[in-house]
Amino acid sequence: MAHDSAVELWTLYAFGVFFTMLRTYARVTAVSFRELRADDYLIWFAILIYTTQCILGYNIGILARGLANNGMTDEQRSALSQEDPEYGWRVTGSKIQVAGWTTAACLLWTLKMCVAIFLLRLTNGLKNYHKQIYAAMALIAATFVMVILTIYLSCRPFNHYWQIYPNPGNACQAGVSKPIVVSTFVTNVFTDACLLMIPIPMLWKSTLRRLQKIASTLVLSAGVFIIICATLKSIYVLVDPIDGGQLAAQWGTRETFVAVVTTNLPMIFPLLKNWLSPFIQSTIRSSSNNKAYKSPGSGFVTIGGGGASNKSKSRPDPHSEHDDSGNTTFYNESEENIVKGDDVQLQNMELASASQRTPNGIMVSKNITVISDYDDERNLEPFKRL
Repeated sequence: MAHDSAVELWTLYAFGVFFTMLRTYARVTAVSFRELRADDYLIWFAILIYTTQCILGYNIGILARGLANNGMTDEQRSALSQEDPEYGWRVTGSKIQVAGWTTAACLLWTLKMCVAIFLLRLTNGLKNYHKQIYAAMALIAATFVMVILTIYLSCRPFNHYWQIYPNPGNACQAGVSKPIVVSTFVTNVFTDACLLMIPIPMLWKSTLRRLQKIASTLVLSAGVFIIICATLKSIYVLVDPIDGGQLAAQWGTRETFVAVVTTNLPMIFPLLKNWLSPFIQSTIRSSSNNKAYKSPGSGFVTIGGGGASNKSKSRPDPHSEHDDSGNTTFYNESEENIVKGDDVQLQNMELASASQRTPNGIMVSKNITVISDYDDERNLEPFKRL
């Protein structure tokens, strides 16, 4: 069983690091090293924490034989001698569990901050959403402090965390400590839900097609899987105080892996979409009888396929002065702004020279609407860089 857990631990770790490398490759390919942002560097700090957590998880099986000061009756505690090797294993395991909770909190909350910084880039130029994101950042910082304080203050004196006999009580058994489990679960789920609620309403207010909205929503709301893992981990601890600690540790490993993957997914998805676009376009052409979709004025490729590249256009747009078909966004912000005009100011000009009077005295007026490219392109810059 310990061997299987170690294999799962390092396999998930390898995939987590691979996804992070893929994310960095996607970002560098899109914007170059010089244009990387804070979240692109912070994610690698999170990987360092993830590495530490995996080392701790591995050593609790090697150095502590998977044991700690929980899962024992009072009779077993009193009968266990300090000279017994099991006593040392349980003390070591208990210390590793405290360190494990600390690294898990640092990792999860660092990843949350990565998501918040990413949302700042995603909503560049949309000040109303920035207020929500800054509030979420403050919430992330406050809840992180609360979790750390719970870990280090719920058991007093602190060395009772690795006390075997007498029974130190549930609060001092880190593997199944209800104060730690409950506080971590509530703050973790609440902050994840807050982060999910920022981009989703913005996405569904856009003018994207329904399938595009659904596809983008699935990518941006992948954090739901973190909530599922956190819920299962907490249930195991609360329902089974004897073996729940071991099961919770396994689900904790899966939770952090899912957190790493879902944090990287929004940056990786456009890259995968570009790689798979020839097959996707071929399938779309087959199903639509070779009817090409014409972009409503933008060359950006969206998660749902709203934008069109040169290869997917049936004929070039004579009014287009530039082509950004190589760029990938989560949704085509141009589509939303052209229709709504809420977040990007559009300039409308009526050309007087277009008005003509016919010989019959009938005035013929032609109004030409020109959209200012400067402000629109500036606000679309973060979307290009995904």
